Amino acid sequence: MKTMVYPLITFVLFVVGWYAVSILFEVPPYLLPRPEAVAERIYQDFAFLCHHALVTTYESLGGFFLSIVLGIPLALLITSSSILEKAIMPWLVLSQTFPKVALAPLIIVWFGLGMGPKIVITFLVAFFPVVISSIVGLRSMEREMVELAASMRATRLQVFWKFRLPLALPSIFSGIKVSVAFSIVGAVIAEWVGASEGLGYLLLSANANLDTTLLFSVLAFLTVIGVVLYYAIEYLEALLIPWHATIRLKETTSL
Repeated sequence: MKTMVYPLITFVLFVVGWYAVSILFEVPPYLLPRPEAVAERIYQDFAFLCHHALVTTYESLGGFFLSIVLGIPLALLITSSSILEKAIMPWLVLSQTFPKVALAPLIIVWFGLGMGPKIVITFLVAFFPVVISSIVGLRSMEREMVELAASMRATRLQVFWKFRLPLALPSIFSGIKVSVAFSIVGAVIAEWVGASEGLGYLLLSANANLDTTLLFSVLAFLTVIGVVLYYAIEYLEALLIPWHATIRLKETTSL
């Protein structure tokens, strides 16, 4: 509960500042609606917004889980062979030079307007941090530990499960936390290109109609989704690697 006080104070200060700016500078409601107007809109259209939020969440989680299922094994392949690294890494880097907004229409043309293409677009946005962080983590095993494993006559599989993977988990989780944030961005991009539901679709609709209260309401829902997913990953990280220094440091500073 103590750790929740600080974000709550920050939120209150943000709302007060928002309210002060809208009053002191007499900003028109169509440019910057007041907080109570946004809160009232969320209350009135809560079920409507929740429906579209569930669609975006489903797309985000689909691309996010796909980035983990494909990204971590790909990192294992790259770290297991220098030949595979030389063959794959340049193409991975090249894939990130193409703006996903430019690729999204092509994917929609190829695969249609269903849920699948949107998950693919989300995956393309979210998978790179998982791959890079996993590669860094899998290579973090020090030479002394390699020699220790060899002296204990550990097999290659035992070295992986007992040494390499536990050491890699903190870096992997760092990439996963970045990826889960990117997955929401990817889902919104996919809905911008072609969709009839979802928070990204509502953003376009609100922008076209100058409905700023709806626009701010959608942004509030996107923020909540992002925060919930991020802290869900942090909770999972604390369960799986409670021994890591970053987790123990958080527990110490929260006392």
